Amino acid sequence: MRRRTVAKAGGWAAQAPLLLDVAASWELRLRADGKADGTVRSYVDSVRVLSHYLAEHDMPVDVEGVQARHVGAFLAASAAATSAGNAHKHFRNLRVFFAWLVADGERVAASPMAGVERPVVARGRTRTRALDDAELTALLAVCSGDTFECRRDTAIVRILIDNGMRLSWLAGLRYSRDDAEANDVWPAEHRLRVPLKDDDVLLAPIGHKAAAAVDRYVRARARHPHAGSPWLWLPIRAGTAAGEHRLTSTGIQQMLERRGREAGVRGRLHPHRFRETMADDYLRAGGDPLNLMRIVGWKSVEMARQRARTAERSAGERARAEHARLSPGDRRD
Repeated sequence: MRRRTVAKAGGWAAQAPLLLDVAASWELRLRADGKADGTVRSYVDSVRVLSHYLAEHDMPVDVEGVQARHVGAFLAASAAATSAGNAHKHFRNLRVFFAWLVADGERVAASPMAGVERPVVARGRTRTRALDDAELTALLAVCSGDTFECRRDTAIVRILIDNGMRLSWLAGLRYSRDDAEANDVWPAEHRLRVPLKDDDVLLAPIGHKAAAAVDRYVRARARHPHAGSPWLWLPIRAGTAAGEHRLTSTGIQQMLERRGREAGVRGRLHPHRFRETMADDYLRAGGDPLNLMRIVGWKSVEMARQRARTAERSAGERARAEHARLSPGDRRD
């Protein structure tokens, strides 16, 4: 890919690096500043998603060539595909990123963010769109297969469908065949262990199909060149910038987006959509809201109550639709 040549301090010229080239340095800087893991993932994800959008739309992908109109187009597309809140998050993250590029001398021009309009987020919470049955079926179909990658992706998707697990929890799962203290995965017992804050632990249940998918992946994992890694999810090829052999939160998100496109899923596929879908399905099937709270790890009872109210509205809508179909009065002249 062609890069721009820019004049640097000292009078010499150099090619402007690509956005993805500096992402690893950006991550190192954030960690050196003591940013939390979730914050680091969010910042780096915004850079990665921006770079992919620019490349797909034949726009500049080097740090010097990106202009306000390019970022603006990306944010508009993000708001349309996901939500204004998600676009606003990218806006905040990219503003910090480009300020760092300028301050560190990687970008000669001023930050393009000065000319980018801040996305407007409407008041009140807009629910993430859940996945429908056809999308879930298509997603499992594109992940099916006997390769290591297919087994891994199927196991991840099955856990998300069945448990709605948070991305950071999913990526942080460890695996050890010999050390129970270093192992978070028990397919035979249909549960996963998620370490929480203050030494708390969530024992997340999974169903038969999810457990079978995890077991099938673990058997393939044993033949992986880096099977000795302490992390459950392994990449196909390279490891992380820190030299770890694991599939990070960013790697899982990339996989989901790719599989989502292959399956024809509407909008950007991300773990929270599975969480929404799982909660809706569980309550529609008659599940107890408080038990759902324990399964997914909610700390607030109010969240369970909100879900119960949503489920009740959905049940009312189904009841009215059923009455319209089976109305005793309409069946009599």
